[in-house]
Amino acid sequence: MPPVFAHGRLRLYLLKLLDEAPRHGYEVIRLLEERFQGLYAPSAGTVYPRLAKLETEGLVTHATEGGRKVYSITDAGRAELADRGGELADLELEIRDSVSELAAEIRADVSGAAGDLRRELRAAASASATQVEGESWTAAKEEFRKAKAEWKEQARRAKDESRRAREEAQQARRQAKEAQERAREEVQRIAGQLQEQFAKSGGVLGSLAGAWLGGSTSTTAPSAPSEPSAPSDRSAAPAPAPDADWARDVPSTGDPARDLDRLLDRFRDDIRDAARDRGISDDQLAQARTHLADAAARIASALGPQD
Repeated sequence: MPPVFAHGRLRLYLLKLLDEAPRHGYEVIRLLEERFQGLYAPSAGTVYPRLAKLETEGLVTHATEGGRKVYSITDAGRAELADRGGELADLELEIRDSVSELAAEIRADVSGAAGDLRRELRAAASASATQVEGESWTAAKEEFRKAKAEWKEQARRAKDESRRAREEAQQARRQAKEAQERAREEVQRIAGQLQEQFAKSGGVLGSLAGAWLGGSTSTTAPSAPSEPSAPSDRSAAPAPAPDADWARDVPSTGDPARDLDRLLDRFRDDIRDAARDRGISDDQLAQARTHLADAAARIASALGPQD
């Protein structure tokens, strides 16, 4: 029998089940068995080690209730689940295919078992034709009819589950695509706002944009002289050098547009955390707006058509 879950897929599906509600290990096993209409049930030796590994990675946690461990998904687990929405849709299709394959094996077993039973009945009838009574033969035929009906019912349930799995996977794919489109539109909207601010205020690329781009700021254009501003309640500090290793820990997905979205998320979180931890004045807000506008213009130019 082919494997029900491809490599790493059971781990992802466990996160999905725990995202729905906290559960203990045997409840997870029961849900998987129901999902496959009784055609497949993972063993405790399959599920519990994976739950323990997820807990070690910080994706799930557990609490003891009634002497049993009840597992719950963490924020890190939800983040991974959201980031792998496309894989989750593919997993639903894989489950559907696994159910179909299991159903096909059941049908093959039914056909083979029925053939074997017919041959055994014929052999028994031929060997003891003079001894078999009419009542015994009728009982044997009735047993065969019941067994055949039960096998057909199992095959029907497997077919229905396969159809439902296909519909759920298609819906999950549509939802993942819609979420990706909404995220791309939001990024484009923010980029447009930053470009508009740049057109109104101008400015130079400061340390804030330099840290984001992770490159040199030696090509910045000179800024127009401005009126001296009122003294701020904070002492002016020299701009830090750009961090060449900024966001190196953000893994690549192989999709440049998606990678840019994730870098923009990291940039937003870093600036928001800095403002929350250190506070921000009106003067600093104005400077930040100028730097953001200049950074947006430079990035938009870099993303434009090339000669």
